[in-house]
Amino acid sequence: MAGGGNGDDDEGINNINVTPLVDITLVLLIIFMVTASYIVKETIEVELPRAAHGGETVQKTFALLVTREGKTYLNGAPSDDAGLVQAVQEARAQGEDVQAIVGADKNATHGMVTHLLDVLKGAGVTKFAIQIEKQQ
Repeated sequence: MAGGGNGDDDEGINNINVTPLVDITLVLLIIFMVTASYIVKETIEVELPRAAHGGETVQKTFALLVTREGKTYLNGAPSDDAGLVQAVQEARAQGEDVQAIVGADKNATHGMVTHLLDVLKGAGVTKFAIQIEKQQ
């Protein structure tokens, strides 16, 4: 009989032997503890120098928009090439890493968007993203 009972089949198995489960769990725990000590020993320990002005860089994101007429907007305000270069230079002078998100009307010319990206690159912006609308 499965339960090892007294021959009464009406009763099911009332006990589950968890001893093998506990044994396997303890063996796995021992294996993980032993291998963890090997992993930690293989690391190279260094003492990093400290700096007064270190830390994370502050990123400034410019939102640029080109209309179908070719007008450029910087963070919602009308802007021209000189104003754009000046805004980038001011942000870089404050130690900020400048990035730009460029959005353009689908009827805007490719040349206008390329010109805007060229002005940004000339001002020192190296990170760009093109804003799009997801097609449904």
